[in-house]
Amino acid sequence: MADFLLDLAVHMPMSEKSALAEAAQLVETEAKEEIGHYQGSAGPFAAWAPLKPDTIAHKANGDTPLLETGEMRDSIGTVVLDHEAHIGSNDDKAVWQELGTSRGIPPRSFLGGAAVRKSAEVKEVIGRHMHGALIKPETTHANGAAVSIPIK
Repeated sequence: MADFLLDLAVHMPMSEKSALAEAAQLVETEAKEEIGHYQGSAGPFAAWAPLKPDTIAHKANGDTPLLETGEMRDSIGTVVLDHEAHIGSNDDKAVWQELGTSRGIPPRSFLGGAAVRKSAEVKEVIGRHMHGALIKPETTHANGAAVSIPIK
């Protein structure tokens, strides 16, 4: 039992980091894919309000919410730390769009909405990685490649 617990102490943090990275990538990809397409409500996040006709008229891409040049979409990234992952953007416009402004921009949550929409997949990814760390003998091939273990 002591050997098992020592092995677990070594492998669990690695599995946690891998799980966080994979889960965060799911949310990041979803957030990027939402830009340019109206989104319905998700959890506490309201459905996106339609663009005003004068806004659509000035856009090069027409009725594509949050998408003009792709710069904001491309600024979305992920940082994985020891026990958490952050998905976000360093573009100020992303904050204005996500939360809305007092100057009339309604909130169009592409980060929070993506997290809600991907929550079931995130739970599955984390469960699979943690389960894999607990059942070491069946989780790796001779070459060290990880085995995917479906959780039902």
